[in-house]
Amino acid sequence: MQPGQQVIVIGGGVVGLASAWWLAEAGHRVTLLERAPAVGTGASYRNGGQLSYRYVSPLADAGVPFKALAWLLQRDGPLRFRPEADLRQWRWMLSFLSNCSAAANRRTTARLLALGELSRVSLERLVPQFPLDEFAWRDAGKLVVYRSRSLFERAVARPESDEVAQALTPAECVAREPALAEMAPLLAGGIFTRGEAVADCHAFCASLEKRLLAHPRFAGVVHGEARRLAAEDGRIAGVDTPSGRMRADAYVLAAGVQSRSLAATAGIYLPIYPLKGYSLTAPIEAHHRPPEISVTDFERKVLYARIGGRLRVAAMADLVGEDDSIDRGRIDGLLRLSREAMPHAADYDRSELWAGLRPATPTSAPILGATPYRNLWLNVGHGPLGFTFACGSAAVLAEVMSGRPSPIPLDGLSLRAA
Repeated sequence: MQPGQQVIVIGGGVVGLASAWWLAEAGHRVTLLERAPAVGTGASYRNGGQLSYRYVSPLADAGVPFKALAWLLQRDGPLRFRPEADLRQWRWMLSFLSNCSAAANRRTTARLLALGELSRVSLERLVPQFPLDEFAWRDAGKLVVYRSRSLFERAVARPESDEVAQALTPAECVAREPALAEMAPLLAGGIFTRGEAVADCHAFCASLEKRLLAHPRFAGVVHGEARRLAAEDGRIAGVDTPSGRMRADAYVLAAGVQSRSLAATAGIYLPIYPLKGYSLTAPIEAHHRPPEISVTDFERKVLYARIGGRLRVAAMADLVGEDDSIDRGRIDGLLRLSREAMPHAADYDRSELWAGLRPATPTSAPILGATPYRNLWLNVGHGPLGFTFACGSAAVLAEVMSGRPSPIPLDGLSLRAA
């Protein structure tokens, strides 16, 4: 693409907004199409808030299928599964199972670490224009705690952990993060990673929108549903909405879970499935003892992060299709786990509840770049790490759409690889 051409970005979550910003900065004229009345109200709204650049753990790994069976039997287990009469669910699951090996996990981890580092650097470059206090950004680090001795020793042995991570005993975990005092007797150890951060993803979306609206190459936000990609002669001729067809020189699909249905209208299969996650956001009062470090309980798959004056607790992966309703039983389970692990961290009785659909690929790696249509591009499939990877994947997209090389290898991150 040449600078000055018109681009429509479909999707107003953190990934779509970041894509719009980087494309406008690269010289393109950008319009954002978002079906909701406001941006950042889908998976970006109340997610975990972690910016986990240097310690990633793809879900597909050796032994996970057997663990999944145990999780399904646990009262408050991290996984729920509801079979659907939908070929997409079963196709995704078969691909996921085929990636459950140590070798596949290592390859994906290396790719995500490269994308994470690019994202970290890309966000830093925004700081002069995007004050960090606008979205409660803090870089206190990340502490992953383990209850199992064998899982902890395996984590310590990970080669990618050597330079940035520090193994801690249970006592050292509590010394580093006093909010873990009640949990300490159950721990085998922890891995502390420097340079990790937390922030309010929804506030970051609002900050991006505010600056986009003032950008000279941004044409505005159109609130309407993208219903179909109209394909003609090897290119996309427009995107159909209830108000008519919108046309541009190029199109970016960054619409989260909705992306798979939209891509299908142009004959493209995207291996994306919604992993339904839950969160609660509890106010912190003066007498509470919240964690200052972002904490992940590895076996329970529960994340604890202080975001401004509130505690965000996020967890669970329910394979239940495109049902984003709040399952009160799952929320009650999350409250039980929170009160057991960090009983004095926040006022759980006044929690704001949320459920959202995270668009995940079988490998946990996003799909970036070109499609069979010369003017359709992808920035999809980030799963629970959309906030972490938004800036890096947007930087990749702006480069390749402008005819320049990607700043990181796209092996394993392209539609062809998916």
